Amino acid sequence: MTAHLTIARRALLGGTVAAAALTALAGQAFAQQDLVFLSTQLRPIEEAQKVRDLILKGAPKTTYVVDEPAPFTVRMKAEQDAGKRTVSVVGALHGELQPLAPMGSLDVIDDVAAKVAGRGIPAGLMELGKLGTGKQMYIPWMQATYVMVVKKDALPFLPAGADVNALTYEQLAAWGKAIQEKTGQRRIGFPAGPKGLMARFLQGNLLPSYTASMVTEFRSAEAEKAWSDFKAVWATVNPNASNYDFMQEPLMAGEVWIAWDHVARVKDALQAAPGDYQVVAPPAGPKGRAYMPVIAGLGITKGAPDRAGAVALIEHLTKPETQVITAREVGFFPVVNATLPADLPAGVKLLSEGVAKTQTAKDALVALLPVGLGDKGGEFNKVYFDTFQRIVLRNEPIRATLDAQAEVLRGIMNAAKAPCWAPDKASDGACPVK
Repeated sequence: MTAHLTIARRALLGGTVAAAALTALAGQAFAQQDLVFLSTQLRPIEEAQKVRDLILKGAPKTTYVVDEPAPFTVRMKAEQDAGKRTVSVVGALHGELQPLAPMGSLDVIDDVAAKVAGRGIPAGLMELGKLGTGKQMYIPWMQATYVMVVKKDALPFLPAGADVNALTYEQLAAWGKAIQEKTGQRRIGFPAGPKGLMARFLQGNLLPSYTASMVTEFRSAEAEKAWSDFKAVWATVNPNASNYDFMQEPLMAGEVWIAWDHVARVKDALQAAPGDYQVVAPPAGPKGRAYMPVIAGLGITKGAPDRAGAVALIEHLTKPETQVITAREVGFFPVVNATLPADLPAGVKLLSEGVAKTQTAKDALVALLPVGLGDKGGEFNKVYFDTFQRIVLRNEPIRATLDAQAEVLRGIMNAAKAPCWAPDKASDGACPVK
């Protein structure tokens, strides 16, 4: 595994010579197992091992390799430039697969779409998998979202009139304040650490709930209100939040009672003590209860060394029974028509219920993961995280900070030439920042 990751990182060197060296080394490393499955998902060691031991059981002989999103794109380009593929199947988020289509790195897989047509994958998800080309470029693999986990210890402090399943940001702040006043502890938690997903909360939950926008209304008066309200929430957040990467650890340690994170990053806490928790939708703002669905897909590389095996692997991963195993073991939910069994682990059942509450809320507002940013995705996330640090952590003026960061955001959108995505209205050309 270490050798595989080392090879993947070498793609960062760039250039024709580095690409050729990468391909040669990868060819040697994977000589005995030529079906290589490269994924940006299920990267943590425990999850990756479950993929190898359980999810891939019964699939063609496969080497499962994981990589971060930025090296993933570079590696795909390096192999393409070298003219020799080692990777047959790629698994990644919709926004990570999107730049591979114009690069010519993905094979058209209309034939695979026909093979899985009877599995009940929603038409909307299959359409996403065409990446705007009119041809199937990836097959939806699994889905998830972000939820709030509430330890039942926190429920006695819920503000009068508040519904734990339909909170507002103001109520969340009041709840955190009540807990702090009565217990002396700040018990709300967010993953604001170096590997946490705080930017996704800001992009997918907070700002759209106030602005119905992720880009265009970034510096609006409504955005100012969002940041002002969130500062009130943060006043009751555990001081260790800047070190939190996965919220399951502080939940299990009892450091936090209310936590937001990706479903896969709270699963262990729920599995350990399902009777202690509820899983609820994130809070709502004036424009709705924004949430960010996470869609991962499976593609076949153009020039794949084992295309037939790649087709068989995708068929295996989208079988209802494999999708149930995926939900059970790693907390990502089926994209196919698969009935979750009655004996599903209690923690996974809690997550399933929480995802359903989020998606079916009467004020639900979908905020898609960023699309079309290519290698600017990290810079886009940084705009949000930098804004958070300046306004919330350093107490800099909201208006001035938004004005400055909006200029950075505008530069990123123009450089990427990325059109708007939901909840922003469709645009001709780069999504505008007002």
